[in-house]
Amino acid sequence: MHTRKNQRNLTSAEKRRFVSAVLELKRRGEYEDFVGLHTQYYVADGEGGRRAGHMAPSFLPWHRQFLLDFERALQRVDRAVTVPYWDWTTDNSPASSLWAEDFLGGNGRSSDQQVMTGPFAYQTGNWTIESGVTEDGYLTRNFGRPSSPVRLPSKAELAAAMREKVYDAAPWDSTVTVGFRNRIEGWTTGRGEGWRNHNRVHRWVGGHMLGAASPNDPVFWLHHAFIDLIWDRWQRKHPKAGYVPRNKLRAGDPQRGRAISLREPMPPWNVKPSQVLDHRKLYRYA
Repeated sequence: MHTRKNQRNLTSAEKRRFVSAVLELKRRGEYEDFVGLHTQYYVADGEGGRRAGHMAPSFLPWHRQFLLDFERALQRVDRAVTVPYWDWTTDNSPASSLWAEDFLGGNGRSSDQQVMTGPFAYQTGNWTIESGVTEDGYLTRNFGRPSSPVRLPSKAELAAAMREKVYDAAPWDSTVTVGFRNRIEGWTTGRGEGWRNHNRVHRWVGGHMLGAASPNDPVFWLHHAFIDLIWDRWQRKHPKAGYVPRNKLRAGDPQRGRAISLREPMPPWNVKPSQVLDHRKLYRYA
């Protein structure tokens, strides 16, 4: 049993150990495996095949398992390391502690969005982007998207998602307008501020946090640890609202073979959503 802490409560030593473990995974070449896996299972509504990671009910359990695998990889480097979480409703500015020089580094420069500060800056020589949306080898960020401003989600917006009484609903994709899963994942038909919660955070950070290769930016893990914590809080608030669909979708349903039900395996692990609904035997949140 280990504890995931709010990043603002980490000691200097805990920050240093987390960063060192992440850099060691990068040095070993293991970090790229996580980027590649997330890219592979980012399957949109309009694409064929099973949607495991996004735009589907399994968004939350899939990322719980993904995050746990990453955390275990970090712990093979340093047993004391856990993944901290970033509460973006509170630490919601470029001056927040996670963007400090001794932790994740700050925003990208205006000319090319290249991150110039912190341990993941290209100029330190320890963090080269090997897969992503551009051919440049440096990490990019574009806080708040100044050309078309976007803000981080507020406590009120998060609370609105928490009030949802069902987990998900048909058609089990990015277009569903009710249910906690898409309220927190954040797909809408609007633009800019129309993006909600999880998706809006990716857009606020910008740069490599946009798109399927978003784990290229280490803040990805802190963001998803908070999403995981939010899911835990929602489960506690709505104990009778379980994961749906509970059963494999019927023949003829356009989402059959695409949306994963409670006891169908999530690739690539062969782990079912039912197996990761309760994390409390593995880790807790402070």
